[in-house]
Amino acid sequence: KLYKERRVDKLSKPALETLAIIAYKQPITKLQIESLRSVDVDGVVRSLLDKSLIRIAGRKKAPGRPHVFTTTRQFLEYFGLKSLEELPKIEEFLKTTEAINDSQKPAQEN
Repeated sequence: KLYKERRVDKLSKPALETLAIIAYKQPITKLQIESLRSVDVDGVVRSLLDKSLIRIAGRKKAPGRPHVFTTTRQFLEYFGLKSLEELPKIEEFLKTTEAINDSQKPAQEN
């Protein structure tokens, strides 16, 4: 009764997209994330901070001194990684995306 199984929350698509941007581009500001996603990310960033998947790593030396975000040890554990070097390379994503797109194309009639 004292031990409860650790609850694993599923991440929404916007949260996964934002987390991927932070993982690959860290350290990164909220404005940089928003410019890549073309949407407001306040709620998503707050949710990722609450889940301890990202953290505020400091402030950028720029006007307004915005916070910069990085991933945490919890992020690595959540995705079963030992380090950030184990993240898939962007080229792997492109190949996988092309393969998925090719497999979803309807067969052309002759």
